[in-house]
Amino acid sequence: MPPEVSHSRAPQITPSVQFSSTTASGTSPKFGRATRRMKFPGKKLLPVLVFILSCLSILRLLKIAITTSHSSSPAADFSSSLQQECSSPSECSKVLSNAPGAQTSPHKTSPNATLLTPKEFMLLSNLISRKAPCNLLVFGLQSQYLNLSSINAGGITLFLEDDPYKVSEIKADSNGTRIYKVKYRVPAKKAYKLLKHARENPACDPSTSLLQQTTCKLALRNLPQEVYQLKWDVVVVDGPIGDAPEAPGRMSTIYTASMLARAGKTTDVVVHDIHRTIEKWFSREFLCEENLVSAKGKFWNFRISDQSNATRFCSSKTIQIE
Repeated sequence: MPPEVSHSRAPQITPSVQFSSTTASGTSPKFGRATRRMKFPGKKLLPVLVFILSCLSILRLLKIAITTSHSSSPAADFSSSLQQECSSPSECSKVLSNAPGAQTSPHKTSPNATLLTPKEFMLLSNLISRKAPCNLLVFGLQSQYLNLSSINAGGITLFLEDDPYKVSEIKADSNGTRIYKVKYRVPAKKAYKLLKHARENPACDPSTSLLQQTTCKLALRNLPQEVYQLKWDVVVVDGPIGDAPEAPGRMSTIYTASMLARAGKTTDVVVHDIHRTIEKWFSREFLCEENLVSAKGKFWNFRISDQSNATRFCSSKTIQIE
């Protein structure tokens, strides 16, 4: 029996020894056989795993695409329901501006664009109180300024505004207060060229009294007739918005304010946002630092006496530009 058992195992040992000779040194015959048997299932499973992962990736991309395409629908449905519920177009515009996903109209300016600080409003209110009743002209419009018309009771208060949203939303409640919609065509990015034009063109000199007939490109010639006919005691420049290169700039309003002031007896011109380059640059050029009487926050207050016969704006030397 022992010889037969030994003989029967010999054919099984020989293949295992031959296979182990092709493996790395130190690898047992039993481990070598296990490794060889596992190679075939791995090759078959690899395409299956790749297929499964590809399917999962495709499903994930489809889910993202579906979610993105429907992300705006709740805001649209919400806006539609608000339009049906609000009682007037002005009310709808207010509510829809706060709706999720709603976009701000390009004509509507930020409510804080010309918001006055308490110190700035105090400067204006004190100035109007000392002169009231007077003729008050304001380039720009916001709800805070309507308080000035109340202070100027018995006088004339005129607002010039280019934003149709503000004109429709802010209503004057006094017979002495009027709001006119105007249009400013010159963007802020042209300020440099306009300043050179004013310095080189005699039509822009302060001796020119007829703004509606001048050829100076800085003059506003299409304002309401009242603007040219009245003698103004106070002129406030807080418009147009002028907060971007493409937005209408305040070059023309500052120049026109200086010309109107020189046609009166004594006129205070108050310029807002004086921290900005155009406002500071053109105020110094046409209103002159020698006429600066006070400043609060972003306000500069210039006081100009009758200078209808003056041949230059400022007695001091102006800044040279190339």
